[in-house]
Amino acid sequence: MTTPAVESVSASPGSPPPAARRRIGGAVWGALAIVYAVWGSTYLGIRVVVETMPPFLSAGVRFAVAGLLLAAFLAWRQGPAVLRVTRAQLGSAALVGLLLLLGGNGLVVLAETSVPSGLAALLVAAVPAWVVLLRTASGERPGLGAYLGVLLGLAGLAVLTLPGLSGDVRPGGVLLVLLGTVLWSVGSFSSSRIPLPRNPFTASAYEMAAGGLGCLLVGLARGEHHGFDPAAVSARSWTALAYLILFGSLIAFTAYAWLLQTAPLSLVATYAYVNPVVAVLLGALVLGEAVTWPLVLGGTVVVAGVCLIVSTERRT
Repeated sequence: MTTPAVESVSASPGSPPPAARRRIGGAVWGALAIVYAVWGSTYLGIRVVVETMPPFLSAGVRFAVAGLLLAAFLAWRQGPAVLRVTRAQLGSAALVGLLLLLGGNGLVVLAETSVPSGLAALLVAAVPAWVVLLRTASGERPGLGAYLGVLLGLAGLAVLTLPGLSGDVRPGGVLLVLLGTVLWSVGSFSSSRIPLPRNPFTASAYEMAAGGLGCLLVGLARGEHHGFDPAAVSARSWTALAYLILFGSLIAFTAYAWLLQTAPLSLVATYAYVNPVVAVLLGALVLGEAVTWPLVLGGTVVVAGVCLIVSTERRT
């Protein structure tokens, strides 16, 4: 990308050369499609998991297992050397993992014990707004199209979550999700500016391991293990957890980690506009949630915001 007004985040140590980062090819769109579709379904999966499992402990198991499986797969395919990182790279990966998975995802999981999955997904649409603010604060100028896209997305969010149109909004759960979006945005933004492992899949393995360990420690500190009986967990929750480990973490989070080192951050952040639409549709199909005119209108506006941001990136 050559126009200063829409310049992406600068290359970080160990990241691909700027020329490689600026080309948006088929692999990027394929990874985006995975993140769009799979992460849209994880809100439903999380909601089913926390029906009979503690929030932070279940999230910790999800990410710790996924991180270990990915590390084992990498060592098997490419040799143990692929997991070698410097102390700085390990620290950076752990920081990003804690921000994304403990702060970002963990708070959303906690919120979904009281907030419907569709509403949680809709609130996560605030992520691109925080990203644009972070880029602006760092001296970048995302461009008029990015700002307009964010405004459209937030307008759709307002329609979708306005009390009286989409039901009662629980302030506590809403605040947890919004705090999670801030931490997720900071983690995503930081990942392009600190020395992560050169191999994005290695980085993803360490991030998931750190985030999973963080979630487990928080779950234990909250006393979630007291009175918890694994035998009382429903088959439905076990199935949802397995889905989250395989598809939500191993496949989709790894694709996201690769995108953070390969594609423009403002383009990657558009997943937060598409995921809510997928989540609402799945809520209607699986849980029988009503699809009202505010959902249709808000979803249309949200997608329009995505299209505007994506078209802005493609022109650069």
